[in-house]
Amino acid sequence: MRRLLVPTLLVLITLAGCHAGQKPTAQSNAGQNFKVYHLRGKVVSTDAAKGDVTLNHEAIPGFMEAMTMPYKLKDASILGELHPGDMITADVLVSQDADADVLLDHIVVVAQSKPDYKPGVSYHVPAPGDAVPDFNLRNQDGRPIHLGQYRGKALVVTFIYTRCPSPDFCPRVTRNFAQLEKQLSSNPVLYSKSHLLCISFDPEHDTPERLRAYGATYMGSDAKNAFAHWEFAVPEKPVLVEMAKFFDLGMTENADSMITHTLSTTLIGPDGKVIRFYPGNEWTPEQVLSDVKQLAAKAD
Repeated sequence: MRRLLVPTLLVLITLAGCHAGQKPTAQSNAGQNFKVYHLRGKVVSTDAAKGDVTLNHEAIPGFMEAMTMPYKLKDASILGELHPGDMITADVLVSQDADADVLLDHIVVVAQSKPDYKPGVSYHVPAPGDAVPDFNLRNQDGRPIHLGQYRGKALVVTFIYTRCPSPDFCPRVTRNFAQLEKQLSSNPVLYSKSHLLCISFDPEHDTPERLRAYGATYMGSDAKNAFAHWEFAVPEKPVLVEMAKFFDLGMTENADSMITHTLSTTLIGPDGKVIRFYPGNEWTPEQVLSDVKQLAAKAD
């Protein structure tokens, strides 16, 4: 269930996401409806007895101002990986149920106060201006494609898998893409200058046929040209490993064959370079649409 990853000097302490087999516990509050915010701050102290970490953190947009306060961890077993002075980022899970705990998840140590282990894998967090490698994939029609073929257009890329059981993860991201596709289609000029791509990180199960069926449920159509602007694709495993490193996608296959993972969405410019990276699931179709419009305006 737990894995240590390192995204380019970052330490991804724990992953959480689509795991239908996880048993509900007082720590996980499974089954609750969470709103997710993004936090950045410094570890002040940890309390093993309470299973929480006290942070001096920056303002959390839409949630609270900068302050020092304790937070419970969704996975308290990683508390020993955190040290006073560590700089971290994390997802703040705010339950919509009354009197429920606010939890931290997807904790990333961006600077260690006391490096205590040698990283096993180097991960990269997409930053504006980064050149995106020309990864090869196979789309929903079984046709080979590669990222370089979308040069000249704004390309929005995200990662999903069709068996994902959590509505707030892959299904939510795919619904956002469906809304973005609809909004883009209402502007013929913008539509012609953009492309959407959902990439599966489950090559063992997500065949082109399965991807096409999955995509059709969100598009509401399986017509011949239904996927002309919004494609679904899957890479071979060796390519997937390299894509996961570049796009900061953490994933672990569990004993029940479900995949625990992070979320990764990236806007790539017509020149094949990163424009913006959207971690997590709090980005909106309107936000990405605005970024695509700005990008198109600069290109004119």
